[in-house]
Amino acid sequence: MQNKKRVLNKRAVGLTLADIVIINVIYFVMVFVHWNFIMDESLARQLSLRIPYVILAYIGVYALFHLYNIIWRYAGLYEIIRFGVSTILATVIVWSCDYAGMKLCRYLIETKGVDMPLYFNVLPPSVYIDSALLIMAICLFVRIWNRSMRLLTTEGKRRSGKNSVIPAKRILIVGAGSVGSALVTELQMTDYRLGVPVAVLDDDVKKQGLSVIGTPVVGNCDQVAAAVKKYEIDQIYFCITDIAEARKREILEKMVETGCVIKMASDHTEFTGRKSTLKEARQVDILDLLSRPQIELNREICRYLHDEVVLVTGGGGSIGSELCRQIARYNPEKIVIFDIYENNAYALKNSLDLQYFGTPQIEIRIGSVREEDRLREVFEEFHPTSVFHAAAHKHVPLMEESPYEAIKNNILGTYNTAKIADEFGVRNFVLLSTDKAVNPTNVMGASKRCCELVIQHFAKISKSTKFAAVRFGNVLGSNGSVIPLFKEQLEHGGPLTVTHPDITRYFMTIPEAAQLVVQAGGLAKGGEIFVLDMGEPVKIVTLAEKLIKLSGYEPYVDIDIQFTGLRPGEKLYEELILPSEKAGMHKTENDKIFVAAPSEFDDAALMRHIARIPEMTPQESRAFLKELVPNYKSDK
Repeated sequence: MQNKKRVLNKRAVGLTLADIVIINVIYFVMVFVHWNFIMDESLARQLSLRIPYVILAYIGVYALFHLYNIIWRYAGLYEIIRFGVSTILATVIVWSCDYAGMKLCRYLIETKGVDMPLYFNVLPPSVYIDSALLIMAICLFVRIWNRSMRLLTTEGKRRSGKNSVIPAKRILIVGAGSVGSALVTELQMTDYRLGVPVAVLDDDVKKQGLSVIGTPVVGNCDQVAAAVKKYEIDQIYFCITDIAEARKREILEKMVETGCVIKMASDHTEFTGRKSTLKEARQVDILDLLSRPQIELNREICRYLHDEVVLVTGGGGSIGSELCRQIARYNPEKIVIFDIYENNAYALKNSLDLQYFGTPQIEIRIGSVREEDRLREVFEEFHPTSVFHAAAHKHVPLMEESPYEAIKNNILGTYNTAKIADEFGVRNFVLLSTDKAVNPTNVMGASKRCCELVIQHFAKISKSTKFAAVRFGNVLGSNGSVIPLFKEQLEHGGPLTVTHPDITRYFMTIPEAAQLVVQAGGLAKGGEIFVLDMGEPVKIVTLAEKLIKLSGYEPYVDIDIQFTGLRPGEKLYEELILPSEKAGMHKTENDKIFVAAPSEFDDAALMRHIARIPEMTPQESRAFLKELVPNYKSDK
């Protein structure tokens, strides 16, 4: 650190001395030129007497603007503007000193009768203007001399192909805007050690045929494959920040097909000498290829959370924690995280406290939704006005092996939470459900269908609480989802395992799922099952192939994909609504959110079955589910 300071101090002293010489020489030369190369004794004396305050003005202002603390090798437009403004200000100060000196001399000569020559005088305006421009040009040139020579040398070697120091990595930049140009600039600043920008693509026809800081714009974004082949590209940077999701996904798909390493430049990064476009860039994630336009939330609808106490069961889980983050955006008074596992809940509280500085308040209470007494204690303590019920066992294969646990945690847990919410007059209760509840073939799906029935039952009998459920598909990146499994298998060199070549699933991101749930709470009038328009289902094998390509490998060549057969309770495809729900299905105020028509069921039978749960044996579990959900098809 001391050596670095010593180097900076030497550089600052050197620049200061150079500025002193350059500034005064420029003034002498400009005056000499203005007076037709004639310099009499009076003019020479006047210029000599000006030297002290010229030095003080320029060096003082430059120091005030911290121009001697800049590493000019990495300077950008911001630093150049600072230098120009400081030079103009210093020139105005020098003119003011000349004017004040002239007035003082004339006062002494004309008023006081002092016999003295006119030591100071105001120079012609052109001298000040021309001097300021020359000072800016020459002093800046001195500062960027090393940088300019280095760039010229490496650029010449880059173009001639004779530089053995520059790595072979050749970079294609997609996007000729501010982020793309920032990337080219930073690669130049590193002497192309991190890669050579050889071509740029952009959909703007006006930019095609031009160049971005010396790198040619060779075509539009659909020509990725051709550009990769022609310019022997190793790495592609996606640098477009303002683009429709559909077009972004289309371009990224073409980039993935090239087999190159792909990175996404941050849309918050601008090259100013303080942030690194290269360091901020990230690997393209599978979420980028599956992303859809985000659900547009109506903040007015979500105002029901403002200044309220909100309870989230299962709040420490992957979906529950994102739900807490989304709820926090709408300024509730307090968020209560209720979970059986303390570590995730504690980490979430710390994260939210750091982000929101304690407003809203984040409280954690540990407990199980199976325990009615513990739930009642928490409701008595906080009196929540909204409850989001995310606590559940969700892992399909594990629940096939432990069906009674799914019944106790999912069905009984939902009943307990809904019952106590109704007792305490909670205004909004939202259940997180799943598309696996539609025509279920597994224990988890059947248990969640029972949860939906519980919610619809309480919606019928409650006088104060609006009960609703939100049904959505697979959540990317959540605990137990396929993406983390694929990534772990990739880290071990494969193979990636898929149960069936034709298996498909609907997908959504964790934020999408959480936003839908929050919106549903405001839209609910009681008894609804909200369903998201999830677009087209995706083949799991296609997902695996894309993930392999994103990692820079070739599917079935570098990393194999093996088909292991459908697991117990697993379907080839999922459905979002039951046939009986289609007839009355309608859109909500958000055209991406639908309401499925409620199905008829026997409420009394549902309550009798739930009353049996504590006393039943695990062996009765599947028969229990088949009685409650007639369309449940089990292999066991």
